[in-house]
Amino acid sequence: MKKQSGFTLIEIAIVMVIIGLLLGGVLKGQEMMTNAKIKRLANDFNGISAATFSYLDRYSSFPGDDPNAATRWGAPVVSGNGNGVIANGERPDVWEHLRSAGLIAGTGTINPTHAFGGSITVQQNGAGITGIVICMNRMTGKTAEIIDRQVDDGNGNTGEFRQTVNSAIYSQNATNLTVCKKL
Repeated sequence: MKKQSGFTLIEIAIVMVIIGLLLGGVLKGQEMMTNAKIKRLANDFNGISAATFSYLDRYSSFPGDDPNAATRWGAPVVSGNGNGVIANGERPDVWEHLRSAGLIAGTGTINPTHAFGGSITVQQNGAGITGIVICMNRMTGKTAEIIDRQVDDGNGNTGEFRQTVNSAIYSQNATNLTVCKKL
């Protein structure tokens, strides 16, 4: 009599259950990592807002627009014109002023990056919002929508958190959105 070789149905079922558990664990882990990054993005918006208002309270000017920054910290820090507007030419100086004041980490005028690898900027007007805004680029539609629901009204075209694309609905397939939040 020949001995049969192969796997029994029970052995195959056990392997399938193990594979399913592994896949479930990996997918849940990825979801947890994404959620942690989203929380960091929301914290970045809040932290930069807090640093900017701390600077305003301490020096009576917005960072980047401070007319006394060069006198206060010396070269290479550049002063703004003090008109209450963060003009395009003053945008890089926002970071240098905040860093020189010890309100955020780092040195120089380079834009910080967020958890998904995009740039963070502070500027005058953006995404249909008038006034000083904090903007982040390289955001997916899904991520932008989640953050909007956490910090605002969930509508990409209204409120204090908006996408630069003129649409109330976030495109779930978008991979390079820029979103802005009113300071």
